[in-house]
Amino acid sequence: MSNTPDRPAPSRRSVLGVAGGTLAAGFALGGLRPFTAAAATPRHHAGHAGHGTHLVAEAAATVLRYPAPAAENVIIQQGLPIGNGRIGALLTGDPANDVLYLTDATLWTGGLNDSLQGDGQFPYDADNFGSFTLLAKATLQLPGHDLSKVTGYRRTLDLSNGLSTVTYTLGGVDYRREVYASHPDDVVVVRLTQSGGGTYTGSLTLGGWHGETTTGDAAGKAASFTGKFANGLAYAATASATSATGTVAVDGARVTFTGCDEVLVLLTGGTNYSRDASTGHKDPAADPGAIAASWLRAAAKAGGPALLRTHLADYQPLFNRMTVDLGTSTDAQRSLDTAARLSALGATGAPADPELEAAYLQFGRYLMISGSRDSVPLNLQGLWIDRTDPDWMGDYHTDINVQMNYWLADRAGLSDCFDAFLDYCVTQVPSWTVTTQKTFNDPRNGFRNSSGKIAGWTTAISTNVYGGMGWWWHPAGNAWLCNSLWQHYEYTQDREELKKIYPLLKGACEFWEARLITTTVTDPDTGASRQVLIDDSDWSPEQGPTDAKGITYAQELVRDLFASYRTAAGLLSKDAAYAKTIATLQSQLYMPQVSPETGWLEEWMTPANLGETAHRHLSPLIGLFPGDRITPQDSPAALVTGVRNLLTARGMESFGWGCAWRAASWARLKDADKAYQLVRTVMKPSTGGSNGTSPNLFDMYDLGSRATLQIDANFGAPTAMIEMLVYSRPGVVELLPALPDAWAAAGRITGVGARGGITVDLQWSAGKVTQAVLRSSVSTTTEVRAGSWHRTVQLKAGREVTLRP
Repeated sequence: MSNTPDRPAPSRRSVLGVAGGTLAAGFALGGLRPFTAAAATPRHHAGHAGHGTHLVAEAAATVLRYPAPAAENVIIQQGLPIGNGRIGALLTGDPANDVLYLTDATLWTGGLNDSLQGDGQFPYDADNFGSFTLLAKATLQLPGHDLSKVTGYRRTLDLSNGLSTVTYTLGGVDYRREVYASHPDDVVVVRLTQSGGGTYTGSLTLGGWHGETTTGDAAGKAASFTGKFANGLAYAATASATSATGTVAVDGARVTFTGCDEVLVLLTGGTNYSRDASTGHKDPAADPGAIAASWLRAAAKAGGPALLRTHLADYQPLFNRMTVDLGTSTDAQRSLDTAARLSALGATGAPADPELEAAYLQFGRYLMISGSRDSVPLNLQGLWIDRTDPDWMGDYHTDINVQMNYWLADRAGLSDCFDAFLDYCVTQVPSWTVTTQKTFNDPRNGFRNSSGKIAGWTTAISTNVYGGMGWWWHPAGNAWLCNSLWQHYEYTQDREELKKIYPLLKGACEFWEARLITTTVTDPDTGASRQVLIDDSDWSPEQGPTDAKGITYAQELVRDLFASYRTAAGLLSKDAAYAKTIATLQSQLYMPQVSPETGWLEEWMTPANLGETAHRHLSPLIGLFPGDRITPQDSPAALVTGVRNLLTARGMESFGWGCAWRAASWARLKDADKAYQLVRTVMKPSTGGSNGTSPNLFDMYDLGSRATLQIDANFGAPTAMIEMLVYSRPGVVELLPALPDAWAAAGRITGVGARGGITVDLQWSAGKVTQAVLRSSVSTTTEVRAGSWHRTVQLKAGREVTLRP
């Protein structure tokens, strides 16, 4: 390959324009953000967000298509998701009786939950720990528009434009329903239009899930309800409708409209949640009902066309940062609706459907944009649930799931969307620190530090939004959270964010400085003995003994934590003496070996296997992925073989997230066939409650009696797909490390994030790289590899370099 001279690179941030840049500065850190007239007024000014913004035509858009509405009783499998990072909704799209299940990411019961049970662990229930829950249900009724009476019904989720549509014909009139959640305007928009001389007569009914009473306001403009949980969290939801023709009225919980050419229905709501731990994560001065009403009035005044332009100006620049072309599907594949196409792909021996597979990757990006902006981060179900008591309380699992939720963001050009996770960790750690230092060494806690020392902070396996922990202690959870935050810095090179996370890194190091214990090991080759530092009594998530010492999972995570902290301290010129202390500890860490008994990388500090061979978790393989300690090129061959043997033993079947983790791990080992097979397994249709992908592309988790959404695979599998095309670690960018035959003929992906502040655009043909364009936000040097070819490339900030054969 050869270099072409570097040239200015387009600014990733600048394409956001006014809508994405100006408004972000006004976002509140918490629930429903405060409304101010000054912030809202310029949003719809001609020449602001609306200028030049338009819908991507369907022929050029990435669109999921369905020939029938979703059934409400399976809305989690069939309903189409929308969201603005705080408000989420699932839509059935029924022409006569459309149902929307609405959520607010901060609507949580429970609290700090900082008292231990008799076993030294935390309560894990909806009363003490708390639960994410539903906010409202809205029902849009159009009498006479029964599915049996309409023709040409079609329901879509348009990923390129960030909205859902329903279209059909009735009585010679073409009806269109457009639904989206606007991030700038903080409302759900339902716009009803028609062509052919028809009108709309119907209603929207707003109801709560927790015993609330919905009433009309004094002006007859909106229906709303308010509520307060036992934990003191106040919340509200409100709905209105406007039309230039006909009549609009409010009757209790119903907003009615009669004889209207076009109707604009608006919904919003929120809570008084705050990221401020000192107030119990609630803002006592906030009035969610009043704030929601203000946003609703401003949106109604703007009108449907302006709301759409502003939404597109906010959404499209984020979505358009990455394009994906994995090849061309057949005309027969293209003729199918999305559910039928997914079913065909899942048939035994079915060929690839490259465009559907690319759409699946883009669906993950759509969920990231829709689910993670400036509120709390994505939980186990993201923003989308179908019940008031979601499985696992809709919590944050810190032993793979919340981390997997954010693997995609930086790689997929959506580093902004990672910020909700970063800010969550920063604002929760004061409570985690207090609880750790107060209770971790409780004599009832089997994971306590045998040294009796305590410092810094850690977490439990489950966390909520109130600084609370649930289920079992998770000593290495602090290291994995910190390593995720550190990798984000490696992608963005944002020093201000590094300053924000530095105290977390240091606090986690302090915890491990107090926790590590000394033991003696013998070198199997030389017989020499040496002292090493290992983790105290622990559990390899989620299997085996609960008192094992030196588990591989913790040893790998702590090594990475120590290395990250030392680098961070140097970059920020902070705590040089303590960084040396940590360097000494790192040099003394025991690093896992290959078991002579099994031939696998050991999971416990013993030759024996103490758990399930094919366990769903890949905890001992964390140094392969998402870590970087183990690589096929640079690690000892025996170690790589032991890693491959363990990954093989874990098998090729698991829950969706387990398959996604396996796919990414096989991509790291450059086994394209296995990585692709596992992506196809994730995409296998879920039938009868089985693991797999539902018609709306959500990943379903088999609970035995039913299936539930567990959203991490929707981010993990697309991450694996990107890792098959571009892998990066500090100082190295590798192109097409695991390109499967199914995508090898020709393809292109643009906007891939790589560590070092680098973005990569990549094209290939016949399995070989034909062109790669690299640009960086900072001046840096990296080695670019493609097969046996490699070259060191110097990148200047804001400029790009093109590599060709």
